[in-house]
Amino acid sequence: MALPETDRLVLRQLTEADADAVYHLNASPKVVRHVGEPPLESRAAALAVLRERIFPQYALGVGRWAVVHRASGQLLGWCGLRLLPSGEHDLGYRFVEEAWGQGYATEAASAVLRWARGHLPGARIIGTALVENHASVRVLRKLGMRFEGTRQDEHGTSAVFRCEVDQGVD
Repeated sequence: MALPETDRLVLRQLTEADADAVYHLNASPKVVRHVGEPPLESRAAALAVLRERIFPQYALGVGRWAVVHRASGQLLGWCGLRLLPSGEHDLGYRFVEEAWGQGYATEAASAVLRWARGHLPGARIIGTALVENHASVRVLRKLGMRFEGTRQDEHGTSAVFRCEVDQGVD
């Protein structure tokens, strides 16, 4: 299965060899402050995340994919879809702080939505972000996802956005 690419980014499946990069990404309190997860404390914890939460989604034909900077080969973060028990797909992304503010989240997420049109026809995709996570809310709006409302959970109040992949969201 060919995964999305852009002029600047290549998306690929994460592997166990990425455990150090996943640890670096998720050990940052700034990176995880809006996702309701504590910072990772070890490479072993990163391996557990990969094995228990990331890799099983690949068997379903979706997943959180490594986002690699094409020119440097640096793993900037991840972006992709996660199949939810409801049958909807959750669009998510997470990037190292050094990559913030450069348009990578919008670029990668847009590529994922284009990929979904060809691979998941008729899929319903949601994106959620804590309302105080203005950068992530801005990305979801730039993608053309439609604001649906808010929901409250143990992490706080999240804005919920939705799209149908056949609607032509770019």
